[in-house]
Amino acid sequence: MSPSSHLIPVTYDDLTGWSTDDHAAAYAAFRRSAFRFAEKPYRTGSLGIAADAFAAAYAQARLIDGPTSRDAREFFERHFAPYRVILGDDASHGFVTGFYEPEADASPVRGGHFQYPLLSRPADLVDVDDGNRPAGFDPYLAFARQTPDGLVEYYDREAIEGGVLDGRGLEMAWLADPVDVFFIHVQGAARLKMTDGSIRPVTYAAKSGHRFTGVGKILAEMGEIPLKQVTMQSIRAWFARHPERVEEILWRNRSFIFFRDAPVPDPALGPVAAAKVQLTAGRSVAVDRLLHTFGTPFFIHAETLTVFDGRPFRRLMIAQDTGSAIVGPARGDLFAGSGPRAGEIAGVIKHPADFVALVPRQLAKSWLP
Repeated sequence: MSPSSHLIPVTYDDLTGWSTDDHAAAYAAFRRSAFRFAEKPYRTGSLGIAADAFAAAYAQARLIDGPTSRDAREFFERHFAPYRVILGDDASHGFVTGFYEPEADASPVRGGHFQYPLLSRPADLVDVDDGNRPAGFDPYLAFARQTPDGLVEYYDREAIEGGVLDGRGLEMAWLADPVDVFFIHVQGAARLKMTDGSIRPVTYAAKSGHRFTGVGKILAEMGEIPLKQVTMQSIRAWFARHPERVEEILWRNRSFIFFRDAPVPDPALGPVAAAKVQLTAGRSVAVDRLLHTFGTPFFIHAETLTVFDGRPFRRLMIAQDTGSAIVGPARGDLFAGSGPRAGEIAGVIKHPADFVALVPRQLAKSWLP
């Protein structure tokens, strides 16, 4: 199989910052994917970086724990060949944003200032694919509502927050702020600090199926916040100044997220994400799942991004999550960690970036003419 037109070979010497990165940190994240792969292999993305080509690297990673950064660098250089990811117009610059795992106070029951619920998946929400999609049904919709007359579009955010699902016992926990609830929907996971002092991790279970519409884009189009100034912080500040308009704005995003409990083995790491491993702050990246293969290492260079450690971002990242807004071969969402500080970092990441995919050498050799 020939390499994708989006991938062109380069050398490690071409990668600015490669030699000074902490490869051991990236290796630890990669190793988690290696163990997951042994349980259930990942699906190959359409760019053709075959999942089974990772087998040798995964096998060695499962055997070796805690290498030095130098040894980890040699591991990646031995097993992988670098390929720059380019766009259709031959431009090399992609784009990165950030995401994190919010923390929020919550109650198991409604009462006092805890009035806004996180909901679990309802029984009448069904997955839609080519096998059961009704004729004429919006091809984007991956979920629908089961009725006696067949599948129909599921209730949207306005209907659900208006009470259409009340009385079904779907409320997992109650929060004090509808804006906190919304940003947990956007991030797809959270650590709930329950009133009894326990920590309850929750994560994405399903969604209503409707297209996601960014609140920042809505406010920019309304002339409320200049587009270049849209960040999580500026959106929160706008809502704080206009509490009477929260529902009006949030309901313009019809997409609604349902959650499930997601206990984690290591509280120092992030939530279990789409690649079925816990995310690593500053080392896990969400990518377009249709194009890329989970577990792929990416060296990402964003010269103007300095919010992580005060230096230009030049890091080896591991593809371990995805998202509906992450579309394209050179588009990534960087996991910043858990809690308020991580939110401050993630909320301001909007930067051009270069992506280099590390392709298993076994596969790269088969691409040679």
